Amino acid sequence: MTRVKTQYKCRSCGYISASYLGRCPNCGAWNQFEKETEEVQKRSTKATASRLIQKTGVNEPVKLDKIKAEKEERIPTKSEELNRVLGGGIVPGSLVLIGGDPGIGKSTLMLQIMSDLSEKYKVLYVSGEESANQIKLRADRLGVGQSNMLLYPETDMHDIREQINDVKPDFVVIDSIQTMYVPENDPSLDSMTGSASQVREVTSELMKIAKMDAITIFVIGHVTKEGAIAGPKIMEHMVDTVLYFEGDEHHSYRILHSVKNRFGAANEIGMFEMVNEGLKEVTNPSSIFLDQRLPNSTGSAVVVSLEGTRPLLAEIQALVTPTAFGYAKRTTSGLDYNRAALLLAVLEKRGNLMLQNQDVYLTATGGIKLNEPAIDLAIVMAVSSSYTDKEISPTDCFVGEVGLTGEVRRVDKIDARVKEAAKVGFKRIFVPRHNMYAGLQDYGIEVIPVSSIPQALKLVFD
Repeated sequence: MTRVKTQYKCRSCGYISASYLGRCPNCGAWNQFEKETEEVQKRSTKATASRLIQKTGVNEPVKLDKIKAEKEERIPTKSEELNRVLGGGIVPGSLVLIGGDPGIGKSTLMLQIMSDLSEKYKVLYVSGEESANQIKLRADRLGVGQSNMLLYPETDMHDIREQINDVKPDFVVIDSIQTMYVPENDPSLDSMTGSASQVREVTSELMKIAKMDAITIFVIGHVTKEGAIAGPKIMEHMVDTVLYFEGDEHHSYRILHSVKNRFGAANEIGMFEMVNEGLKEVTNPSSIFLDQRLPNSTGSAVVVSLEGTRPLLAEIQALVTPTAFGYAKRTTSGLDYNRAALLLAVLEKRGNLMLQNQDVYLTATGGIKLNEPAIDLAIVMAVSSSYTDKEISPTDCFVGEVGLTGEVRRVDKIDARVKEAAKVGFKRIFVPRHNMYAGLQDYGIEVIPVSSIPQALKLVFD
């Protein structure tokens, strides 16, 4: 007799429990356990379509130096921002995952990109959330209603695979992966659409289609309330590229951010603006973040941040005010809270600023998130400016990591940062002393090296 074993698996971390738990003991997430079943004694030996292992052409181990590698020819799109994020264009046969909040513009972006590609290539748009009529209405609104793209509203992966075999497209869009399912008789897949087991199986099937048939597949994925892509974490490990489409609901600007790319640099960003006609590229994002700066204001400093290989000028604002409570309050937006608290402690100890009884509010304007260590010096300067009520020159910008002893440490790609600051029109840039060399002065901007926080404060405010 066949015995069915029941277990409960956490969607967040994969922890397996024999019984249902409200809170995962491994990762601490609530209400993430889902029921999974499997056969213990009798297992089917029949291989399903999603589990067939086919040979890839190499039947035995081969020495690395004997393999002749051919350079992949990338397919450029009309969107230069997308090309930048993907590392120069689309790699044929790649599997790209795009995640983002509801209504951020994932489907709109894919519809625009695929409509342009359909002029030269065969494109199949598979939708599990919208009917063909709904997609047509949105395409007409975006001005791409006359494209040659093929629409296929379906959620069954077997039917989708048959259509791919018949149509033989160059590009496939899956919108979204949480709506697709694999109808199998295996009890382990006897779960609802969007469950961890179904998402894992669908992703595996799509990966085989992409690699064996050399079809480029774009997969749209939903995100959880914490901002991570819904489904098992292994899904992000399986795909070639993971993109996050981010943005503030109160701003029209959207950022396409790559967190994984097997064919290019990670952490690249592309900038878009949501308008009535869809998504429009933003070629000079630095001007957007700086064009609303208030003249003769304190607590504002400009940093040259590096997102992937792209230098980006952003404004960091600080407000320091005496606290009305028993303890000082710290609030950040777009900046790491722990990093900001560390810098405030360094500034109090090494810069002789009494911040124990001061509330400090920090923000990166424009809805952008800044995470790299090179923004430390700008944060310190913005806080100092607000505390002393002294203005920083609007033509000054800052680059540098700050250590616990108050030293200003070296950063990467200083040439690109200085060049970008000069292009935007800044007159002075403060950089770490260990990054300084004679060639930096050739970009048409005064480069001032600093080695410590006290030195930087003296040069800026005295």
